[in-house]
Amino acid sequence: MTASSASKGGQQCSRTAVQQDADRQREVPPAQASAPEPGQAPTGRRTRTGRNLPAAIAVGLLLGGIAVLTLFTVKATFLLYVGIIVAAALWELSQALRSRDIHLPLIPVAAGGVAMVTLAYWTQATWALGALALAGIGVLAWRLPGGAAGYVRDVTAGMFTLLYLPLAALFVALMLRDPDGSRRALIFLVLTVCSDTGGYLAGILIGKHPMAPAISPKKTWEGLGGSIVLCLAAGAIMVPDLLGGHLWQGLLLGLAAVGAATLGDLVESMIKRDLEIKDMGHLLPGHGGIMERLDSLLVMAPVIWLLLALFVPNGHAT
Repeated sequence: MTASSASKGGQQCSRTAVQQDADRQREVPPAQASAPEPGQAPTGRRTRTGRNLPAAIAVGLLLGGIAVLTLFTVKATFLLYVGIIVAAALWELSQALRSRDIHLPLIPVAAGGVAMVTLAYWTQATWALGALALAGIGVLAWRLPGGAAGYVRDVTAGMFTLLYLPLAALFVALMLRDPDGSRRALIFLVLTVCSDTGGYLAGILIGKHPMAPAISPKKTWEGLGGSIVLCLAAGAIMVPDLLGGHLWQGLLLGLAAVGAATLGDLVESMIKRDLEIKDMGHLLPGHGGIMERLDSLLVMAPVIWLLLALFVPNGHAT
């Protein structure tokens, strides 16, 4: 009787173990066709392409086409286009922060951003700096009625957002207001595309060595090399041809663009890790959210503006 009970118990344990193993197998989700960051190494069959390529290409062409059309018709419309994109990114970021009970003072941040960009384009940069200061004061005041709990956290998020999004757009406005501003902005956009595309293709084809596994495990050194190659080529061609600069200036600009773009990618990855989210949004098919497309642009904008202002002030190479 004891042996029989033991035998039944053993069979029951065996069935339980088999059932648990089957349950675990059913719980493993199928591979997701998520869009990797530029320079990511492939991690599965569906991620060899890294994203829904037809949708990603269509969206990229649409966004790029609107940018070129507005740049070379009425420059101010390009600034309006940038403002719409930044407004959508602000909304995405506010929702992402809300998932961690961080309430962004959205109204003063948005109003301050509009004022900063408008003043930078139509007047002097010093007025835009004043608008930034007033926006910061607005953030401090706006959050007061919400009570003491979480005040420092929410105000800090507001100040960070002011520097992260509207301030980057301000440098686009500074680029654009020059007589050859359309060409400067075009170089800025093309370098961003080259950094993303070079990193993506090299990462897909030969990416094996992770660059920052604790932050973005799929970003590779090979992907960084692909970004460098394309950006150096683009800078070497565009700066002399479009702005009359020197070859070495174009090369240096391309190298700086890669560094800034990579930093922007890593910063956004770190923000998402801290907030424990996969994507900031899902507005752009094949890409994710607006923030997934802006991450490198946000850091590149002040770098590209500064170097072009040093290298080719007033349309003449130094």
